[in-house]
Amino acid sequence: MEVPNYYEFLQISPRAEPDTIHRVYRFLATRFHPDNPETGNAEKFFLLRQAYEVLSDPVRRAEYDEACEKEAPQPPLSNSIDFMDSTDGELNKRLAVLAMLYFRRRTNPDAPQVSLFDIEQRMGFPREYLDFTMWYLLKKGYITRADNADFTLTADGVDFVERQRVKIPLLHKLLTTGVGIASTEARSTEKKAGPAPSPFIVQGERLVPRERRTGVDRRKQPR
Repeated sequence: MEVPNYYEFLQISPRAEPDTIHRVYRFLATRFHPDNPETGNAEKFFLLRQAYEVLSDPVRRAEYDEACEKEAPQPPLSNSIDFMDSTDGELNKRLAVLAMLYFRRRTNPDAPQVSLFDIEQRMGFPREYLDFTMWYLLKKGYITRADNADFTLTADGVDFVERQRVKIPLLHKLLTTGVGIASTEARSTEKKAGPAPSPFIVQGERLVPRERRTGVDRRKQPR
């Protein structure tokens, strides 16, 4: 079973403190609760509850982090998004790159850089098709390139993403469903060890570890 990326869903760092997780949960619970007539979303609320139950428990969070490191790479975005149609395809490329760099900036603030190789792999086509896209984003000042050739989202890029996400359906979809990029180290580990079965199973309406450790108090979910 595919392990959902709770960190990307909550838009927090994998190193987020428990207080941050609790605060984000409270905020999103109000937004996604089915009783909210404007922003209620039962599916997202269910995923939010799953995310909180796992990430708020130190033992389950450690098991979840280990499972994420072993998870198989995501399918390329080109499987579901048209990047080759003349004008619209180029615009889609720019939005996808910005969304990837935005997620890396939000979830890995200490290491926000993304290599062109990683972008190429996540997009699903050769880098030659990205030359114009990266040149444009660099000239606009939305991204910057380090001496090691890795790309990083700038403050102007963050402002663009956050202003336009509600106006551009594709950008909103990318940010909502997740466009995270696995690290080179994680991919290397995956290739050597091979995909491991998920340590989680579905039990009722909850995602629980296959083997729970005993003697650990479970934090109750806030009402």
